[in-house]
Amino acid sequence: MSAALHSRQTNKSPRIPTVFAAGFRFYFLGAGLFSVFAMLAWFIWLGVHAAGGAFVAVPMRMAPHLWHAHEMMFGYTAAVMAGFFVTAVPNWTGTDEPKAKFIAFSGAVWFLGRLAVWFSAVFDPVVVALIDLAFIPILSTAILGRLAQKSQMRNLVFLFLLAALFTGNLMMHLDWIEWTPGDAEAGVRLAIFASAAMIVIVGGRVVPAFTRNALNRQGHGGALPQSHAIADKAGILFAMLTTLASLPFVPFQILAGLCIATGAVNLLRLAGWKGWTTLKNPILWILHIAYLLTAGGYLIYGLSLLTNMLSETAALHLLAIGGIGGMTLAMMTRASLGHSGRPLTVSGPVVLAYGLLIAAALVRTFALPVLGYFETVLLSGFLWVVAFSLYVGVYFPILTTPRMRK
Repeated sequence: MSAALHSRQTNKSPRIPTVFAAGFRFYFLGAGLFSVFAMLAWFIWLGVHAAGGAFVAVPMRMAPHLWHAHEMMFGYTAAVMAGFFVTAVPNWTGTDEPKAKFIAFSGAVWFLGRLAVWFSAVFDPVVVALIDLAFIPILSTAILGRLAQKSQMRNLVFLFLLAALFTGNLMMHLDWIEWTPGDAEAGVRLAIFASAAMIVIVGGRVVPAFTRNALNRQGHGGALPQSHAIADKAGILFAMLTTLASLPFVPFQILAGLCIATGAVNLLRLAGWKGWTTLKNPILWILHIAYLLTAGGYLIYGLSLLTNMLSETAALHLLAIGGIGGMTLAMMTRASLGHSGRPLTVSGPVVLAYGLLIAAALVRTFALPVLGYFETVLLSGFLWVVAFSLYVGVYFPILTTPRMRK
């Protein structure tokens, strides 16, 4: 009897940690935790300098402001994208989700990239680049394999945008290796516009659809959200062209014109989605506001290139914090509930996180003339940290425990 029991025990497969059971679990949790760490590190560095102090040494090779920009795009944003794609692509194509081994392996590559960049002053910059650059190709391979099994041409555009994101990262590392000095800031800009284009595409699909579904469930008797094919195609096309125009060799006038066109068309799209009907439903209105800040970010950035209304950096943060940050937080909070079998209703702390993140975007973009540089950036950073700390606090148990049974 003991021999039979021993046989059953040894043949039993090892239990997979819940956090690796699905891509959204690991990456949405990792993104939230890392965003708090990365912003706190930037906050502390700025705070010391605002107080008149200075660090004798920092662990990273690059300037701290470039580390901050790099990690918010290739640490936080890339992790959210990974969680989204490894969850959504199997749904789009009817294929199996990536196994836990792939989630653990790719997650380890992402994490090693964060360590390599943080301690980049210690290691050879080529080694740092090879480690950090490995993540997006690994993610893209998993996506391409599933899209190839069931081709959906409209979704292949994401591979182009991931390639643009990779190129932005490569530009930054080539600058830090000193092979192409001066390209780091252009690499950040390319990454922001590639990420914003993903928001335009994904947001253009889910915002009106989620709103329409919710209104139908509520028995809404008025007009439902409407999408128009010409505006949809134009909004996506302009966002794609803007991504290409953000490359450093393109004249800034072309980038400005495309940004203004992208913002205007996507504001027109948003107007048809009946956002005012979602005011009592935070998990919906955050989607509309994030899309508004995305479209507004394009518009204001384009105008900032042609006028003195705002600095280019301040305008870019409306797109980065409000658009990309807002939509990623909105999607993480919603998808985590839906895929873990929970009702699509967010708690009070999460609603507060939505409001704090919106405030962070508006402060960083518009408060500089009133508050000054350090005060503006520190306040915006503090609001971000609190917002994502609330997200992590609420969603840690959701992402690390098994799916709820109905």
